[in-house]
Amino acid sequence: MNLLELTIQDIHLGLKKKDFSSTELTKAYLSKIKKNDKKIGAYLNITEELALSQAEKADNIISLALSGAEGSGKNFPLLCGIPCAVKDNILVEGEKCTAGSKVLENYIAPYDATVIRKLKENGAVILGKTNLDEFAMGVSTENSAFKITKNPHDLTRVAGGSSGGSAASVAAEEACYSLGSDTGGSIRLPASFCGVVGLNPTYGAVSRFGLIAMASSLDQIGPMAKTVEDTKIIFEAIAGKDQLDATSKDYNFEKSDIKIKGLKIGIPKEYFTKDIDPEVKKIIKNVIKKSEENGAKIIEISLPNTEYAIACYYIIVPSEASTNLARFDGIKYGLSKQSSKDLLEVYLKSRGEGFGAEPKRRILVGTHVLSSGYYDAYYKKAQEIRNLIKEDFISAFKEVDLIFSPVSPIPAFKIGEKTNDPLSMYLMDVYTCPVKLAGVPAISLPIGKIGNLPVGLQIIGNYFQENKILSVASFIEKMLQ
Repeated sequence: MNLLELTIQDIHLGLKKKDFSSTELTKAYLSKIKKNDKKIGAYLNITEELALSQAEKADNIISLALSGAEGSGKNFPLLCGIPCAVKDNILVEGEKCTAGSKVLENYIAPYDATVIRKLKENGAVILGKTNLDEFAMGVSTENSAFKITKNPHDLTRVAGGSSGGSAASVAAEEACYSLGSDTGGSIRLPASFCGVVGLNPTYGAVSRFGLIAMASSLDQIGPMAKTVEDTKIIFEAIAGKDQLDATSKDYNFEKSDIKIKGLKIGIPKEYFTKDIDPEVKKIIKNVIKKSEENGAKIIEISLPNTEYAIACYYIIVPSEASTNLARFDGIKYGLSKQSSKDLLEVYLKSRGEGFGAEPKRRILVGTHVLSSGYYDAYYKKAQEIRNLIKEDFISAFKEVDLIFSPVSPIPAFKIGEKTNDPLSMYLMDVYTCPVKLAGVPAISLPIGKIGNLPVGLQIIGNYFQENKILSVASFIEKMLQ
């Protein structure tokens, strides 16, 4: 039995039958990370001591439950004793949290993010913190201040971003599952490139408390896993209202199984243009055809404001990022050049040396568009466009149940291929950022390969209809096996 191939359900069953312990499983993952991760670069920090103590604690909980000791009950949580990875912009108390930036290179998290508290309550084992584009700004994990994460399917190619380390850790069997964050496509794109499942929940479905903010009206934490069923288990554990996040919603996740037969699936004509790789298009169209053969009704729809989404997104995000990153000034947090001769020089040197090229680019753009005389022309206009994009989705979901689209116009590109062209990087978000502007949920589901490079299908649902997305994704996953 290869422990590292097992899903959450498989592991739970194995722990129940005493085929292995959480400690044995955790040691197997840690061994794989030590042996394998030098070439992948998924992790920034391995939390071995924490992981082993959590595994031991989980083994005690499991042992108590199986013994039927009074008050223990016979069951234990599905995630109990199962090793996971966490994106390094999500706080884990007592562990480093760098957000992939030199500014926070030695920052130790003073408390747990709400999602981490929930995972710990479920008996999770945290193996380490994963690499990301600096402050989650990027689509390739090449913008990290520390290393480039490579695609486990082809080490010459990117893992996607910004949650590249989280996706690669699952794809390389260096974690059973992981947490990422999605602001423009940062869970779905790396999930597509690395061939894993990645869910971007409805905005507000999962608490953002303890996530280092980049663009607060778009940031959302979500799960990445080997299967749709695993993704559903993790999402159910982390979703719900949190008193520490005013934007979170009281959300009861339904578990009913929704059949694909009779469902209306929308295909946006704006998402299947000449810019999409013909092989990607062929794989997506094949799944659409098979869904139709299984009883789904395929309807062409229009999301007419899609063409403005990238421009709108790259005004709103830098604006919010420039505001959120103002706190990293060399005084309150992180890197501080205190040897400077005055306060202004502390600010300039700390930020100048601490931030990489992409955060600087976004801070400059954001500060400019929020400045007097430009606010109405740029930021206000972008928010008006955002409302139109949202209305596109609201109108579409009056006609259809779900929307199918590509996640990316191309499979994983070569490392270094786009680093000198920020605009071509930004265009990678063309199918993922409209979803974020509207605040609706979407999943990336692996549905095929071009050579050895995975291709993901994006399934988009209406607000708080994660169950519908996950049910249909699960059906397609089984259909393609």
